[in-house]
Amino acid sequence: MSFYTDGELDAPILSPRLLPLGALRCFEAAARFESFTRAAEELHLTHGAISRAVRGLEENLGIPLFERRSRRVFLTPAGGRLRDATAAAFAAIAAVTLDLRRQATAPPLVLSCEPTLLMRWVIPRLPSFHAAHPDIALHIAAGGGPVPFARDGIDVAIRRDDFDFPAGVAAALVMTEQIGPVCNPAIAQLLRDGSDPGTAAFLARHPLLHTKTRPEAWRSWARLSGQRLTPKHEQTFEHFYFSLQAAAAGLGIAIGPRALVQQDIAAGILVAPFGFLEDGSAYHLLSPHSPGSDRRVAVLLEWLRDQSRERRLKLR
Repeated sequence: MSFYTDGELDAPILSPRLLPLGALRCFEAAARFESFTRAAEELHLTHGAISRAVRGLEENLGIPLFERRSRRVFLTPAGGRLRDATAAAFAAIAAVTLDLRRQATAPPLVLSCEPTLLMRWVIPRLPSFHAAHPDIALHIAAGGGPVPFARDGIDVAIRRDDFDFPAGVAAALVMTEQIGPVCNPAIAQLLRDGSDPGTAAFLARHPLLHTKTRPEAWRSWARLSGQRLTPKHEQTFEHFYFSLQAAAAGLGIAIGPRALVQQDIAAGILVAPFGFLEDGSAYHLLSPHSPGSDRRVAVLLEWLRDQSRERRLKLR
């Protein structure tokens, strides 16, 4: 006798050696309660349906799964093994089902990022994130400084640690900051062909480009490199992006954070004649909860770190 016939929804379709899922569900409940009656109540089936499902499994396997004594059932050793396997399998299915349902109903993950880093480092890489993680909807917002998570509906934020992160905010390192002078190829060629004798003289003869959003950038690099700056001409821009555009246009030399100039250097638009130095700061992924508490945040963090490692390899 078989509990399932060809054509039924629960009949095995992958291989005749696989056990029917419906029968396994009946068995798992009966094994958990060691009661066909309670299993039937939980699954909204009849006692007879549970009994037939279990009997079908026993015939399929050729071994008893329960001992039937005095209107009660007791698991055999074989039944105990199958109980453990089915319990683990159904628990795994339930966990994945819950995760998939959460993904289907979850709103987009809102990521706030400093504007220039967003434009020059994050956005060019987003296609690879979407390709690798099509199940995670990501919404991007530009912003800097302290993060109003609840007020603005922000889930996570990328920030440089140039301010004190509030207590209770989780901060996960993404990448360290590295800075160096950048200019267009024509200006850099003057240094290579000997027209400008040495670093100090080279920097003194060309305008130094500053930005209001990071006014200490040149002083930080000078301290790290041991150079003394004596510029004859200087110009200040509102944002880093403008100073980098001015450097690419040949208006002078700007301090370029490595992450922000990577693409322009690769494209030959900018040159970093003196390389880059770590300035002691770093970018972090900030969130009101531990990244491990939300799978999407954990995935995003790992992806950002992978992109940072890729950047370092390409520019060495």
